[in-house]
Amino acid sequence: MAGRPRSIDRNKVLDAAEALVVTAGAGALSFDAVAKAAGITKGGVQYAFGTRDNLIRAMITRWAEGFDAEVAARTGPGPTPAALIHGHLEVTRDENETDHSRSAAMMTALLQHPDQLSETRAWYNSRLARLNLEKSGDRRLALAFLAGEGAFLLKALGLIDLTSAQWNRLFDDMLSTAASDASGKGSCED
Repeated sequence: MAGRPRSIDRNKVLDAAEALVVTAGAGALSFDAVAKAAGITKGGVQYAFGTRDNLIRAMITRWAEGFDAEVAARTGPGPTPAALIHGHLEVTRDENETDHSRSAAMMTALLQHPDQLSETRAWYNSRLARLNLEKSGDRRLALAFLAGEGAFLLKALGLIDLTSAQWNRLFDDMLSTAASDASGKGSCED
């Protein structure tokens, strides 16, 4: 009598894949390596994801969804564009070093697969889409958002060294820039 096949815990496999990318780089991401790290067979990883590109896509999707959930927890449902950017900056400021390393690994994996960029491009553009850059308040929001993302990417990629205090002060200034527009009124007039 054949036993029932074990179900594959996709999150466990994604955790193992992320840890592998963080410690060994995106080039080390293979079904064999992920299977070994997750304690399952290579066939199990293939069954769960089909292709390496699908595995990378799942990693990036989970990362983005987790980040968006954290933002939503701070902004509530249906946030104004200003509140959304304010929440985004707060979550970025509050991420720890492990989150930064994981994010850098995800960005590295993403850049090695240009076909995956369209979803990330759409995600970034959605943050700015509801702003009217003809209005000074909305430009301030965009500036704060772009400054935050620039600081995040530089730190995540190890290109700048900032203490926690320096990081927090920079984000406090970005949040201050965005705060006048995060009151829920939406766009500001010139």
